[in-house]
Amino acid sequence: MAANFWTSSHYKQLLDPEEVDVVQPLDKDKGMTLEDFKLIKMNMANYIWKLAQNVKVRQRVVATAVTYMRRVYTRKSMSEYDPRLVAPTCLYLAAKAEESTVQARLLVFYIKKLYSDEKYRYEIKDILEMEMKILEALNYYLVVFHPYRSLSQLLQDAGINDTSMIQLSWGLVNDTYKMDLILIHPPHLIALACIYIASVYREKDITAWFEELRVDMNVVKNISMEILDFYESHRLITDERINIAFSKLALKP
Repeated sequence: MAANFWTSSHYKQLLDPEEVDVVQPLDKDKGMTLEDFKLIKMNMANYIWKLAQNVKVRQRVVATAVTYMRRVYTRKSMSEYDPRLVAPTCLYLAAKAEESTVQARLLVFYIKKLYSDEKYRYEIKDILEMEMKILEALNYYLVVFHPYRSLSQLLQDAGINDTSMIQLSWGLVNDTYKMDLILIHPPHLIALACIYIASVYREKDITAWFEELRVDMNVVKNISMEILDFYESHRLITDERINIAFSKLALKP
């Protein structure tokens, strides 16, 4: 893995929000909207988390897998790259990249255990074939820098040892993977936004510390607003809405 974010392929691949929020023509032809697109990606992030809990991999592997999944769909359509196969394959690939190998047969076993729906029924060969397609879609760039390391360092630097605030900050970072923030913003800014939200909720005044940092607080506050907006809209997400989004994928264009 590259040691410096600013010289890494991750930094070079950061995108503008409008480059991320693109519904591919094949999906658009089936009537998929940007909202459907986001719902399916969020649902697949949850799917990866569920699988990961069963195969017992580190948090970092999950975060890398979700990042791969989100990167794939900035370039490929969901019609061609079925999310229900892409999600477990990204976990399989991320485990390799993060040196926590997970066997494909174990993933297949837990997929069948977790989902009775035939649409999730993929075999080992399907995962191995999709792995090659995903590698190509990612242009073989597998390096991902996560906000976790920055978060630890920043909390320490701010002198924060309040357990409830530390836990809230970590929980917020985990939840950012339900959004596309990792594709758009440098990881340290995502970490700062989570600390900023946690400080407001836990009523910790760390304004002076933020002022000492050489960062654009407008950007940090904008990321914070995106996170809070997500929580607000997340309440309106139902299984029915997710099922409708998936049903459009099944349609003939």
